[in-house]
Amino acid sequence: MHIDINADVGEAATPFEELVELALANQVSSVNIACGAHAGDRAAMRRLVAVAAARGLAIGAHPGYADPLHRGRRPLALPADEVRTLVRDQVSALAAVTSDRGVRLGHVKPHGALYNQAATDRELADAIVLGIGDVDPSLRLVGLCRSALLDAGVAAGMPVWGEAFVDRAYRADGSLVPRRHPGAVHGDPAVAVTQALTMLLTGFVRASDGVTRVPVKPDTLCIHADTPGSVALARRLRTALAEKGIVVGDGSVARRRL
Repeated sequence: MHIDINADVGEAATPFEELVELALANQVSSVNIACGAHAGDRAAMRRLVAVAAARGLAIGAHPGYADPLHRGRRPLALPADEVRTLVRDQVSALAAVTSDRGVRLGHVKPHGALYNQAATDRELADAIVLGIGDVDPSLRLVGLCRSALLDAGVAAGMPVWGEAFVDRAYRADGSLVPRRHPGAVHGDPAVAVTQALTMLLTGFVRASDGVTRVPVKPDTLCIHADTPGSVALARRLRTALAEKGIVVGDGSVARRRL
């Protein structure tokens, strides 16, 4: 079995957070780089593309709402054509940086509220897919397993990867527990690693109600840089995966369409 591990980068607000992102990049196989709307700028994109290229990581765009004050995590209600333009412009910006560097932009993973809203809002999901397609329809779309976002990608003929989260709790409907709720982020690395292994080996994740088993068959696992102890968690996860014979690495073709 192979599994990709990804991290969102380019969102650091302090030098310490930037160091954490760089350390986490040593433990993952792909990175999603903020494109200057919710976080980051062109200089940061250049630095991170260079880091990813040097480490052989798969490079993805991480577009979000242009709301840096709330770090792109505040739900917004934008017209579909505005969302399409928002996504297109951000993906184009990172594509230009990767082109200058001579490396490939391979995927797109929406950020924060845009990602979570698109998991259930098909109209929003379609707008995101159109924005990506305006740049390059062969880019892989990364989204929550069993979400409207992936459905929209499949309908458009776009390669897709289902994503699951190592460090986040799930609700019974398969969505993530909102960050403002207690227990939304797993503070205990043992709980997070167990959740990841359970998803990979059984195809289910235990919801926060302690009862519901939610079907989840991920192609990629996410660890957030702003989760306390994220780097140590990533190391622990990689050790646990190796013990189960699971190889960490990005693939060139989407394996599932969930």
